[in-house]
Amino acid sequence: MNTADPVFILAPPCTFSWIVCAMLGQHPEMYALPELHLFSVETMADWWELCTRESFDMDHGLVRAVAELYFGGQTDRTASRARGWLRRRAHYTTGLMLEAIADRLRPLTPVEKSPSIVYSPDSLRRAFAMFPTARFLHLVSHPRLYCQSVMQALREAASDQPLPASHWLVQLTSYPQPGAKPTDIGGVLDPQGAWYSLNMTITRFLSSIPEQQHRTVKGEDLVANGDEGLRSVAAWLGVRTDAEAVERMKHPELSAYAGLGPSSASFGSDIFLCKAPLVHPDWVRSRSLEGPLSWRADVSGFSPEVKRFAQGFGYS
Repeated sequence: MNTADPVFILAPPCTFSWIVCAMLGQHPEMYALPELHLFSVETMADWWELCTRESFDMDHGLVRAVAELYFGGQTDRTASRARGWLRRRAHYTTGLMLEAIADRLRPLTPVEKSPSIVYSPDSLRRAFAMFPTARFLHLVSHPRLYCQSVMQALREAASDQPLPASHWLVQLTSYPQPGAKPTDIGGVLDPQGAWYSLNMTITRFLSSIPEQQHRTVKGEDLVANGDEGLRSVAAWLGVRTDAEAVERMKHPELSAYAGLGPSSASFGSDIFLCKAPLVHPDWVRSRSLEGPLSWRADVSGFSPEVKRFAQGFGYS
């Protein structure tokens, strides 16, 4: 593949996406970027405006990447210089910004996994229009594991004070069930609607692009199968599959973005995975689509739509 073309990992928030991104980025021919959140808008001027409206620190990932790649490291001083560098390029399209970063990384292939891209078909189409030969890796996880991860993240985030309704985690747990109206949920926090809706958005988008440019992978399998799973993805991407390359991919903790950044740009990767171990053995534990859901006070299980969709990915 062309080293200027990025690899986009498509997954809802709170999946395996950051770990897989960091794994691929440790490959000697690739480089893992933090969450850039570029393709929700057309230009960098629009991007800066969107950053001021979001309920999370949307600019941190791109600021950290520019600080690291253009100014030699991630400190408050280099983060300040990175913000100035980015503001001087407000006339760029968001695609041109990623191209500039890709050019800086040559001959390495950039790997990017911003979850914001999967919320909108327009964002996905914009990324494809700007990089028509890019690769798209759809990363899925069992809906029970996904929902448990979201609810745990919500509890951790709300441990100090209640979260506002606008917070992205609250919104993620408040999606309507497939086929339901928002008023039907009755205030029950249940992330299965987000699992269904966001993965459906990704699936529909991928059906519209050339088959050789996309692949769907179960995150549990990639973690459980170790060498075999990583070697398979590397082969699909057309990069080295030798033992040394695979071994390097098994160390996502070595990514420049694996932990928190400086105080003025702390985030940009999965903040819930900053603690060791980065790869949790519990992720590969067998889970069922049947039975009640632990995060609901009633005896409800997964909806029929969620079950059918999950079965299509090979879950049971």
